[in-house]
Amino acid sequence: MKVGIVDDRQIDLDKLKFILQEEKDVELIFATTDSEEAYQEIQKNKIELLIADIEMPGISGYELADIIQTHGLLITVIFVTAKSGYAVQAFELNVHDYILKPYTKERLQQSLARFREKQHAGNLTGRLVLKQKGHIEMIPKKDIIFAERTGRSTTIYTTDDEHTTYLSMNELEASLRENNFIRSHRSFLINLHFVKSFSVYTKKSYSVTFDGTKKIAMLTKDKMDYLQKYYF
Repeated sequence: MKVGIVDDRQIDLDKLKFILQEEKDVELIFATTDSEEAYQEIQKNKIELLIADIEMPGISGYELADIIQTHGLLITVIFVTAKSGYAVQAFELNVHDYILKPYTKERLQQSLARFREKQHAGNLTGRLVLKQKGHIEMIPKKDIIFAERTGRSTTIYTTDDEHTTYLSMNELEASLRENNFIRSHRSFLINLHFVKSFSVYTKKSYSVTFDGTKKIAMLTKDKMDYLQKYYF
C-alpha cells in the first residue's frame, strides 16, 4: 500500500515511520512535518492512505481530510492525534480510524490490518464484496446504479435491490474504479451508464435521475464541469 504521513512534531513522525518500516507491504511515499507539503503531495493523488495529525500549523489534518473527500480523491485517512474533540467530525468525513496519542504499535497495526481487509473487499473481478455481521453479499458492479452516504452508513442502489454497508465513500470508490463510476458529490457515487438526466438544483449543484430507480442523487457544479470537459 502507498502511504503518506504528516505530523508537525518530529518525534511523532519518527514513531510513525518506525512502525511503518516493519510493514512489508507499505511503500512510504512521503513523510513530512509540513502540512502544506502534505497538501501538495495529496493533490498528486499517488497515495492510498494518509496518516495525519489533526491540529497542525497552516493546514490542519481535518482540512486535509475534507479536501480529500470534497474532491473525491481515492485516499483513505487515519487520524493519529492527542485531541479527542474531533471524533464527530472524523465520522462525518468517513475517516477510517481515529487513534489517540499515546498509542501502541499494535493499535496502529490493527488499523492497518482493517484497511487491508477493506481494500480487498472489492477485489473479486466484476463483483463488489460486502462483509458484515457474519453475512457476505456479492454484488455485480454492472448492476450498481449509485451509492449514497447517510450518517455512518452507505446505501448502494442496484437494478433490483438496496444494500447497506459501513464502507466509507472513499473505500467504496476505491473498489469501483471502472470508468463508468464517478464521485458526483461528497455523499454520492454514481454510475454514468444509468444516468437519465441532470437538472439544475441550486447554483452549485444538479439533481441526477436514473434508469432503473426513482431515487435521485446530487452532482456538484465542479463535477458537472468535469463531465462536460471529459465525457460529453
